[in-house]
Amino acid sequence: MARTRWAAGAAAAVTVAAGLGIRSAAAGDAAKYAGDALYTVLVLALVVLVAPRLRPAAAAGVAVVLSWAVELFQLTGVPAELALRSTAARLVLGTSFNAPDLLWYAVGGAAGWAVLTGCRRMGRRRTRPRPA
Repeated sequence: MARTRWAAGAAAAVTVAAGLGIRSAAAGDAAKYAGDALYTVLVLALVVLVAPRLRPAAAAGVAVVLSWAVELFQLTGVPAELALRSTAARLVLGTSFNAPDLLWYAVGGAAGWAVLTGCRRMGRRRTRPRPA
């Protein structure tokens, strides 16, 4: 479990760096939607950090649902109000609903699921005893 949590923490840090890098290097819809997908990848890494035994599909599902919940919460106007007072709230909750974001969160969840599944398979191969 410690190794999984360490890897999830490292993945979260790399994901934040990638998101900041994309925002500084690109502009427009490409950067925005890449950021949306990476948002869900970050949420997935945090889900694995908290619950390392979850299956990849369950962890990705939780991450997508949480991302969608945040996006739908924007319809209430509360995140926009909080964003006026807090940069952290703006970064975590966003400010305004955008329907295409829902698709890009699913893309991020699928990409995160694929990476997590591959990492778990590789980890199982390494821990199997070698034939004599």
